[in-house]
Amino acid sequence: MDNVFDSIIIGGGPAGLAAAVYTARGKMSTILFEKAVLGGQISITHELANYPGFFSANHEELHPKYLIDQMEMQAKSFGAQIEKKTVTEVRLNDKIKEIVTSDGQVYKAKSVIVATGAGPRKLGCIGEREYTGKGVSYCATCDADFFTDLEVFCVGGGDTAVEESLYLTRFARKVTLIVRKDYLRAAASIIERAEQNPKLEIKYRTNLLEVKGDGAVESARFLNNETNEEWEYKVSEEDGIFGVFIFVGYDPVTKLFEGMLDMQDGFIVADEFMKTNIEGVFAAGDLRPKMFKQVVTAVSDGAIAAMASEKYVAEHFG
Repeated sequence: MDNVFDSIIIGGGPAGLAAAVYTARGKMSTILFEKAVLGGQISITHELANYPGFFSANHEELHPKYLIDQMEMQAKSFGAQIEKKTVTEVRLNDKIKEIVTSDGQVYKAKSVIVATGAGPRKLGCIGEREYTGKGVSYCATCDADFFTDLEVFCVGGGDTAVEESLYLTRFARKVTLIVRKDYLRAAASIIERAEQNPKLEIKYRTNLLEVKGDGAVESARFLNNETNEEWEYKVSEEDGIFGVFIFVGYDPVTKLFEGMLDMQDGFIVADEFMKTNIEGVFAAGDLRPKMFKQVVTAVSDGAIAAMASEKYVAEHFG
């Protein structure tokens, strides 16, 4: 079919780029749209040390941009087109899908892979944005190692916050869990483990107000929301930095697909082959309801979605 792509990929994070590598290498005509910066969430981190095979003894090549640049070049080398455009409308119900971009162009495809991702919900405290990647983190698995034998504060009161705080005790000298309410919204078994862990302290009825420092997080200001008393933690000269991990939920970037694709709390539901409820439409990466949100799992999703879409196009279009 003239002017019809085999695959359109929406989103240029690890899932979308991996999908582009696989579809293009499979000789599918492929175009990927990314509205902002390629790389998604990992573009705001400063080091990627837990991606298999992505290793350097002196850490010179562990910046996520290096990996994303390599994935982009790899996808393009197989023939994938990558466009910096915002998708404003999707028409997915017909056999030939239509994707509309902000410049008014309409692109047609036999299959669509949605990989728009999800982002950690921001707390909104002063300094949070400025110090993201410089002491403020949203992923314990990604960044725990950077705070080995240092102090760490975690913010949140749900299962994820408590579990990630427990994980961080394997690395940090001390972990303090900051909870806005006077109770934890977590499973009783997890709370029991937290209360029994000697390296974990829980401070209830407390808000994080501000983080600040000279290039990295060196102090944090807190409020006891019961007594209105403020207090401040300042890093020691010996430590030089401490961690602030924020676990207050994730927001999937899926509004564009509401009313079309089946969702669970805003996350797109897909099966083990990344198939959604609409034939020819696949979903990959952190926009799916999943326990672990890691680069390696997003890449896996993207590869599976690409191979499933290749199979779908072959079966339905010959």
